[in-house]
Amino acid sequence: MRVMVFVKATADSERGDMPSTDLLEAMGQFNAELIKAGIMQSGDGLKPSSQGKRVAFDGPSRLVIDGPFAETKELVAGFWLWTVKDMDEAVAWAKRCPNPMPGPSELEIRPLYEMEDFAEVLTPETTALHDRNRDDLADS
Repeated sequence: MRVMVFVKATADSERGDMPSTDLLEAMGQFNAELIKAGIMQSGDGLKPSSQGKRVAFDGPSRLVIDGPFAETKELVAGFWLWTVKDMDEAVAWAKRCPNPMPGPSELEIRPLYEMEDFAEVLTPETTALHDRNRDDLADS
């Protein structure tokens, strides 16, 4: 099972406050444990939403919205992509994580859809397209 683990933003991360050396070292050690266990597939921190953009869709129209975005507690400051056997394993790993922010903070764990979740609506052509895309991504 693949899960995306979101590090939720805080006022500190939205200001662009850099983590302490101690926190960087602790997170580096945690990431090393995740990698050694075969859990971590990818992960990174995100710059503040003031440096981001949103693209809003409504039918054929597109609206570009400049950051910063309101509701800091709803924003993401970083992420991991993990492969785990189940949600219980993901939660167990998340509980081992150093606090990713200087003050109170949260992680959110969300399972990813897998191709078998779409079995009822997949056509052979759609399956072949997704397989080609996955292979092309692996080659890049």
